[in-house]
Amino acid sequence: MTDAPDAAACAALATQLEGLLRLRTLPIGMKLFTDAAGFDAVPGLRRPAAGRRLSTCQLVTQARIAGFTLGITHDDVPAFSNCGGVIGLNEPSDLYLSGRKMEGVWFENRAAAAAHQAQMPRVAPGHHGLVVSPLRSARLDPPDICLFYANPAQMILFINGLQWRSYRRFDFSVTGESACADSWGRALRDRAPCLSLPCYAERRYGGVADDELLMAMPPADLRVAVEGLQGLSKAGLRYPIMPYGPQADPAAGMERSYAGKA
Repeated sequence: MTDAPDAAACAALATQLEGLLRLRTLPIGMKLFTDAAGFDAVPGLRRPAAGRRLSTCQLVTQARIAGFTLGITHDDVPAFSNCGGVIGLNEPSDLYLSGRKMEGVWFENRAAAAAHQAQMPRVAPGHHGLVVSPLRSARLDPPDICLFYANPAQMILFINGLQWRSYRRFDFSVTGESACADSWGRALRDRAPCLSLPCYAERRYGGVADDELLMAMPPADLRVAVEGLQGLSKAGLRYPIMPYGPQADPAAGMERSYAGKA
């Protein structure tokens, strides 16, 4: 693994990623703070309006679409949500851990709801706040993780980029509801690339589109993937993927990609 890129390097990588994959929205960074001083010192930091609370997926959407740099603490997330517990701003209460909260909603019975909570990836509690900001702003130096939304075709090419120089097999998790645990929750905890299928709440409250997937990863992996995407592009493997035709003989296309490999 290469050394972690700083804020300026992440900004440059984000610009390259946008061009290589033609992303609809901005790649963003996310950083946890254990103290108020570091949290408050982030340049251009916005906070939720007095008396308003925001889910983490709403925070992410404002950063990736409007370009805001936003920060939340425990007091800014909805008291009835999983948000604070996923990102380490609080410790989930018995209401969640027992399964009572989601029993009869997302799960038929309390045992299934409790199992969902027990297996959910979470950051350990004890953090003061979380800040989300577009990577191009270079305001998080460095971000803990980088995130972007993309369609399935863009996302598989990104994964191919991660594998281009040094192959790794990736196994991604699916929590179901509270899918943010599979993306920024797991990536913040494990510092590893994490792909997720955005859940109902992310789509209803965060405005995630039907065709969007979410990737979260450490900055070093963003660099690996961008360099891999550049290598794939030189080999003619790039986005958008031009359809060859389901009834055409694929030999000519494959000969072009695999010339001299017979």
